[in-house]
Amino acid sequence: TAAALKKRKLVKQEVVRTYKVTKGPKFALQLKKAATDLTHDMLRDGSWRTDEFKQYNFNSLGILPAGGHLHPLLKVRTQYRKIFVQMGFEEMPTAKYVESSFWNFDALFQPQQHPARDAHDTFFLTTPATCNECPEEYLARVKDVHENGGYGSLGYRYIWKRSEANKNLLRTHTTAVSSRMLEKLARQTEAQGFWEPKRYFSVDRVFRNETVDKTHLAEFHQVEGLVADKGLTLGDLIGTIKQFFTRLGMPDVRFKPAYNPYTEPSMEIFAYHAGLGKWVEVGNSGMFRPEILQPMGLPEDVNVIAWGLSVERPTMILYGINNIRDLFGHKVDLQMIKTNPICRLGF
Repeated sequence: TAAALKKRKLVKQEVVRTYKVTKGPKFALQLKKAATDLTHDMLRDGSWRTDEFKQYNFNSLGILPAGGHLHPLLKVRTQYRKIFVQMGFEEMPTAKYVESSFWNFDALFQPQQHPARDAHDTFFLTTPATCNECPEEYLARVKDVHENGGYGSLGYRYIWKRSEANKNLLRTHTTAVSSRMLEKLARQTEAQGFWEPKRYFSVDRVFRNETVDKTHLAEFHQVEGLVADKGLTLGDLIGTIKQFFTRLGMPDVRFKPAYNPYTEPSMEIFAYHAGLGKWVEVGNSGMFRPEILQPMGLPEDVNVIAWGLSVERPTMILYGINNIRDLFGHKVDLQMIKTNPICRLGF
């Protein structure tokens, strides 16, 4: 048998394969790549009727789109807004970066010879250099309280100049917006004939002619909150600030007396940072002076408590950033923007 012959190695088995090649239904002399998209040219010349299209693979993931990413500052700003809204505050319109010196300084009872109004501290505009939009009656009252005092104050005893008040500048603090909102509130109160308490907040950019280093920029963000109501005291200010910082995750808050031209009394705010193991300054606060509120036309028994802090410093602490230029500006690492974690206030 064949098996016995193979065993004795007298025969060996060989396999011979033959192939027959014929033209198939897709035979072509040139290799044509299947189309992946239906184009305008195909629709115009009708080639879509005869062209071959590649089948879709619905199991493939495809290329992820290069979408935008949230900056750490934006995340922290969003958390601040949520806290203010939870506390019943209304956001002020802060899109106006250019202000007049009147709203930025004079309305806040800051003297015209104050060092902060020098060119080395403030960015003044050249075009347009001045503005003439100040309410004349209110401006006259501000001029009088600067020169002669009033409301328990002696004033600054100098000649107040309209030309200084008209100078345009990049706002140095969002308190310029607060002065506008309070003057508007005074007019509304007079028109409606009754008082309505208000809570305002803002989170936006301010500009100062600072020397740029690892902790300072010429452009940064300021958070501001204020409450206007009758009979407010320093205790109300302390209690409101403690509630605000408790919601930020910093329940241990201390206060230190300070000086501000437009608040009296004034206090610096310190909070205990568990990560650093020490107390750090986180903001400033105070009660608006009568020299500000009374010329606006607010009722005599209305007080305004306010506080402010930056966005950059808490953000740097949260994300472990030591140089502010790594957080904001043209030197920011885009990879950091893409990979930064979710913002969780609590420090």
